[in-house]
Amino acid sequence: MIDRSGEPILVALSGGVDSAVSAALLKAQGYDVSGVYVRTWEHEEDLLGECPGARDLKDARSVAKAIDIPFSVVNFIDFYQNEVVMPMVSGYERGITPNPDILCNRAMKFGALLDYAKEHGFSALATGHYCKRKKSSGNPAELWEGEDKNKDQSYFLARITNEQLEKARFPLGEIEKPKVREIARELDLPVAEKKDSQGICFLGKVKIGDFLSNFLEDNPGEILTTDGRVVGEHKGLHRYTLGQRRGIGVPSNTDNENYVVTGKVESKNQLVVAFESRNEATLWGTHYEIESLSFLTNDPPLEPVRILGKARYRDPSVSLLFRPLGGNRAEIVFDEPQRALTPGQVLALYYGERLIGGGTYCLSSMGRADQGLNKEVSA
Repeated sequence: MIDRSGEPILVALSGGVDSAVSAALLKAQGYDVSGVYVRTWEHEEDLLGECPGARDLKDARSVAKAIDIPFSVVNFIDFYQNEVVMPMVSGYERGITPNPDILCNRAMKFGALLDYAKEHGFSALATGHYCKRKKSSGNPAELWEGEDKNKDQSYFLARITNEQLEKARFPLGEIEKPKVREIARELDLPVAEKKDSQGICFLGKVKIGDFLSNFLEDNPGEILTTDGRVVGEHKGLHRYTLGQRRGIGVPSNTDNENYVVTGKVESKNQLVVAFESRNEATLWGTHYEIESLSFLTNDPPLEPVRILGKARYRDPSVSLLFRPLGGNRAEIVFDEPQRALTPGQVLALYYGERLIGGGTYCLSSMGRADQGLNKEVSA
């Protein structure tokens, strides 16, 4: 056992197995651990239907009791609505596809909740993310991919700041998921067999289109193919995202091929679709711009350089050319064409397995991919 001499650490208990094991491991290492559950919804059943929130709170409380640590509940309902939910809704309304999980990590978990932890005397905030925080004497903290590559969640932390990372702790960074389950069973934790949550951080089983209907009115319009044929009617452009295959509402062709969303014409309220087997150019690209860049390093690239990037969560890291444009913007040239990169989503940037930051795909750069940009590039 590692004796940490009672250093106080707050653990964000979500009601799942990952945060539960994180808290148990930190306590076994000698930390003075407390657990906290963050309430983000009021009357959640009205918007989310069969929402796991009530069970998650009950499970988080049970975990704290099982490992014998203090437990509290904090109310961030208003903050969450203003800083996470409504920006997501606004994004869909403007034709982009935001990632609320990434925004939640920066604004709430390592923003408001970390501030709460510091105000209450805790030296750090721990979560159940599968990633590694590395710290050497005299140097700023670094964030690396987790040991379990199948569960690595460094992508979701691409927008946190250096200051936030200094106070963050990730006890599961060196552990693979099967081992986490094993530890939970050995400790007889009440969530040892609880299934992992899937999808967007707060939606549970609710489809994004159904959720957005609580905030945005449907505005039906034409669905047309890339050659201009009208093949159906959409319910509202905010319900669809680039690359979407299911739920478009257009029948397959005689070869049983399904349409896929390849674009939107906002000015005419039109949804554009094509058959993916036709290698539609508007669905694939190598050249993009990203904006709202932030870095987790004191020496971000200031000149064109070849680095790695995760185009979206669960995508492998791929080689790309990073060209700074100034003003927290950059041009990205992927070595290989990428499918359905969507404005508002995040590109995470890496030096090898070390996360160095990220930015969001610009709406203005979509549709220009590979159009007159086949110039030779070099770092």
